[in-house]
Amino acid sequence: MNQNRTKLLMNLLSAVLFAGCVGVAIWLWRQGAFASVDALQAFVDGYGGSAAVLFIALQAAQVVVPVLPGGVSCLAGVVLFGPWEGFLWNYLGIVLGSFLAFAIARNFGKPLLQKLFSKKLHEKYEKWTHESKRFDRLFALAIFLPGLPDDFLCFLAGTTGMGWRKYAMITLLCRPLMILAYSLGALGLDAVFPWL
Repeated sequence: MNQNRTKLLMNLLSAVLFAGCVGVAIWLWRQGAFASVDALQAFVDGYGGSAAVLFIALQAAQVVVPVLPGGVSCLAGVVLFGPWEGFLWNYLGIVLGSFLAFAIARNFGKPLLQKLFSKKLHEKYEKWTHESKRFDRLFALAIFLPGLPDDFLCFLAGTTGMGWRKYAMITLLCRPLMILAYSLGALGLDAVFPWL
């Protein structure tokens, strides 16, 4: 499959997933779920564990096929499930998606990245990979800090000599810090830690 066709397919998939998110939002609005945060949480609670499983799957998918910015989907998890449960479901979904992105890149290599991502993005971060120790540190920092293309970097890490053990350690230890930062920033410290 040529590069233009792959990008077109990914853009189409992103557009379909985005349209699905908009459709769900309209459906929730018609159900009255957006009347208040309590109404939305009660609506989600009505679906029990299946709501959490679906959210985890969507979070994992959005790492591989970006539909919404990560901060927006993390905020959605906190609003839907509350700060602590939302944090847990965000974490599980994003870690699963990160492992999937690494595995895809490990199996298909740099040609796939060049088809999926812009040349400018690829060239900007490709130079990080020339020194493995430097890349490991920069990757860990990028996974921790909000606002960097961490999903792309998960793919990029899969094309380097980084082993699964090191990748898992960085992902498992640094991802929760970023997710917690989004959660605290979205709700404010007093909403997450009411005793403060």
